[in-house]
Amino acid sequence: MEKCNDACFGFSPAGTPEHNTAALQAALDRTGTVRVDAPGIYDLSGPLKIGSNTALEFGAGVFLRRKNACGYTLVNKGAYTGVWDENIRVTGLSLIVNGCELTHQDIVGMNGHVGFHFVKNLTVRDFTCHDLMARGFCLHVCTFENIVLENLFIEGSKDAVHLGCGRKFAIRHGMFRTFDDPIALNAHDYVNANPQFGWIEDGVIEDCHDLDQPDTTGFFCRMLGGAWSDWRPDMPIRRSDLVVSNGNLYNAHLPVDGLERISRTPPVHESGIVEHDGIPWKFVQKNSACCCGVRNVHFRDIFLEKRRTRAFSMTFDHDKWSRSVYPGARMPVQSDIILENIFFKNRIDALAEIRTPCDTLKIINSVMDRSTILLNLWDYLAGQYPTTKILFSGTTFKGAGGVLVEAQPGRSAAIRLSGSIPEREDAEFLCKGDVRVLGSDVRLRKI
Repeated sequence: MEKCNDACFGFSPAGTPEHNTAALQAALDRTGTVRVDAPGIYDLSGPLKIGSNTALEFGAGVFLRRKNACGYTLVNKGAYTGVWDENIRVTGLSLIVNGCELTHQDIVGMNGHVGFHFVKNLTVRDFTCHDLMARGFCLHVCTFENIVLENLFIEGSKDAVHLGCGRKFAIRHGMFRTFDDPIALNAHDYVNANPQFGWIEDGVIEDCHDLDQPDTTGFFCRMLGGAWSDWRPDMPIRRSDLVVSNGNLYNAHLPVDGLERISRTPPVHESGIVEHDGIPWKFVQKNSACCCGVRNVHFRDIFLEKRRTRAFSMTFDHDKWSRSVYPGARMPVQSDIILENIFFKNRIDALAEIRTPCDTLKIINSVMDRSTILLNLWDYLAGQYPTTKILFSGTTFKGAGGVLVEAQPGRSAAIRLSGSIPEREDAEFLCKGDVRVLGSDVRLRKI
């Protein structure tokens, strides 16, 4: 074990930011276990890079503080090379952003103060940050397999945990107070918000608290899907559009103006950004599928303390920043989402808003208080939505009732309520729109 302190490497609360960054980097380059024990605030001037088979441990009272807009605070080495890193563990990291925004991206699309890209067998445990700014995510992981993020306490303005494509993950024991989404499962995304795109699947998110605060946007959890097309001559392109060309996936890095440009030259490069017809195309990845979304994710023991209009969202973007589904592309079906032991500690207008196709949603052993499952759609995608099946099992309903499921025109649902009970005997619940009731043990009326 390497023990990183003033005596060994010169990493010290009294050190300059430049000296500390070089000292800790030298320790990380040796791999193995690096431990910082001496309490204090350690200033950094640039990103720390961690590689395979390395553990970085911090003792009680140790803080890392950014001293300038240094890009990332901690990032894995493989994020720069595209070579997978394995077996990385970060424990006890307390980050002080110190008013330093994440002003530039060394890796286009990597937007986290602490970020990992091309990583397997990652553990981040006992992580805190109380001053997250408005531009950079706190923890950002994309293109991953088998990650555990637990014992997190994150406060500030941007996403606390932002995942891009990957499989096999757990997010546990989280305390979040953020203006934006505490948790984002963004299989699709803006051009500068994920470096690659693909399915997010096979995960557990448990024992997490959406802490109250007076001002907010977004959702407790955003699940963002998308779909794209093969490149063809004269296709209209705007910001964040994805195309498949020459077997590769490319992303349009255009201004945030909502305007379309006509693409007449196919992108064929295999790295970086190349401009054709006034469109800067970024090479994203090889062998891309045609769509992405979220599937096989189990939320349990979630405490919703913040006043929200929507708690969970399965959605597509459709604005000047991004249109998740290119016109004519086949939408992904987000699949097998389970909400178990969900507790309302504040008013939640819609427990879930589903704007994407979704095959099944299960609400199990939860306590709902005057909240709706809302099925919406984008008009330009009308006619492509299959029926969503919704199960309420073992759920307690508080209050006098209200609209339980609402399907806007163009959406449909089939629902079943089993082993559930209203708190009030006179409670009556409503289904609005094209909602078929397969069975119910509470008073349910269609309108």
